[in-house]
Parts: sequence; C-alpha cells; structure tokens
Amino acid sequence: MAEEREFVFEDWLADGVKGFREGCKKLSPHLPEEFRQHTQAARREMLLAMRSLLDTAIACTEEKPKKKATKIKVE
Repeated sequence: MAEEREFVFEDWLADGVKGFREGCKKLSPHLPEEFRQHTQAARREMLLAMRSLLDTAIACTEEKPKKKATKIKVE
C-alpha cells in the first residue's frame, strides 16, 4: 500500500515541468523552430521577472529605517 502524502502544489507543478522537459528532449528533433523561439523568449521573461523581484528585495534592504513618530500629549 502506497503511503499517502500531503498535496503540495509546488511539488506537483515541478513534477509537471520536469515531465514536460523530458518529453521535449525526446521530441527535440521534431519540435518546430517557432516553438523553440517562444520557449526561449518565455525563459528570458521569467529571468527578467526574477530580476525585478531581486532588485526590489535588494532595494528594501538598502532603505534607511523610517523614524517612528512619537506621540506627545498636549494639554
């Protein structure tokens, strides 16, 4: 009896990508050039998206901490 595991979306997605890549390797000689161009462009866009996330994360670490306002009770 197989052990039941909790469903993890990221693992499921990674398995799907892995299977897709393995299938593409087998079909590689038969894939049209247009497909190759689109996948290369998509890979580039993903890298650019990751770059923007990293740039934002770096910028957040370089920001000066904001001074907390102090409340003063006026009578």
